[in-house]
Amino acid sequence: MALGRRLRETAETRLRARDLSMRHLAALGHLARDPGCSYSELARRAGVTAQSMQATLVQLEELRAVERRTPAGRGRRARLHVTPVGAELNDWGRAVLDALDDEVFGHVPGELRRGVAEVLLEAFTGEAPGGGS
Repeated sequence: MALGRRLRETAETRLRARDLSMRHLAALGHLARDPGCSYSELARRAGVTAQSMQATLVQLEELRAVERRTPAGRGRRARLHVTPVGAELNDWGRAVLDALDDEVFGHVPGELRRGVAEVLLEAFTGEAPGGGS
């Protein structure tokens, strides 16, 4: 748990260089894979409230990383899309996380590294890679 907390803090610190957080990066990733998602859909995927996700997306809109392609209005479904700026930020953020992975696991040989990743995934999700339990 201590290692996880330290890694998250390091990731958050590095992402702040471009005014991002892990939550921003997760929202960008979901929108990149599924353009047009609504606030509530993204919130469900992230396990947060719709209000919390809305605040995250307002920040991404301010960074010009996300755009709404429907008029604002109560009861209207916001169709959200990643902009070219957002795609670049998403790529940069993923590179930050990949670099952090390399710092932590770079000295571990490839096959053992995959094994460690599989064990951690199974420990935290109860699922073996590939969807089995």
